[in-house]
Amino acid sequence: MSEDDLEDAVETFLTEYERAKGEYEQGYADADATLELVETHVATLRDAVEERGDGA
Repeated sequence: MSEDDLEDAVETFLTEYERAKGEYEQGYADADATLELVETHVATLRDAVEERGDGA
């Protein structure tokens, strides 16, 4: 995995996290749904780091 791919994964995570948090704060999503969404994005980000091969 290239450094650009990892940066894209991080940017996607941060964007989606902010969106999920905003929707929760506005009452559009419940806590369980928001947490599930964030956990999904964390798993994707973790996979991107692991694919990079150095675990950093």
